[in-house]
Amino acid sequence: MAEQETDAVALLVTQHREMEELLRLVATTTDDAEKKSRFVEAADLLTVHIKSEEEIFYPAAHQARTEDDLLESLEEHLSLKRLLADLLELEPSEKAFEAKFKVLKEQAEHHHKEEEEHLFPAVLTLLDAAQRATLGNEMLARQAGLTRLGQPRNAVSGETETAAPLK
Repeated sequence: MAEQETDAVALLVTQHREMEELLRLVATTTDDAEKKSRFVEAADLLTVHIKSEEEIFYPAAHQARTEDDLLESLEEHLSLKRLLADLLELEPSEKAFEAKFKVLKEQAEHHHKEEEEHLFPAVLTLLDAAQRATLGNEMLARQAGLTRLGQPRNAVSGETETAAPLK
């Protein structure tokens, strides 16, 4: 059976919607244990998504001359990582959890909107379908590898000093 090709932009948009739904579920869950479980799932998904963008998608997009959008995206990733690192240290029953989680949710949604309105249209113009499929498959492989290692969310606490470099 042939490997299914996955357009990188379509993959990222799909993941944005999945993440937004999961963050919505965290926000509306009232049971602390369930909230923590859903948050941990969201943190892992957000971490592997961010890492695959920073390591694979952004470098390819940078070659396609979208530097301003990419630099902004990397700064937004840094902010998301800082919030994730803080939230992973808190329990849902703590007052600070709800406030920080609300900011994380809002910033993630803003970041998704910015990418979808500015960066992705440029990438669709500058990279052909075959290039985007190659990127999508590379990103899926990287995400699967990070997930297999277990608890990818734990990596963010070491990535909160400065934004990832634009390669």
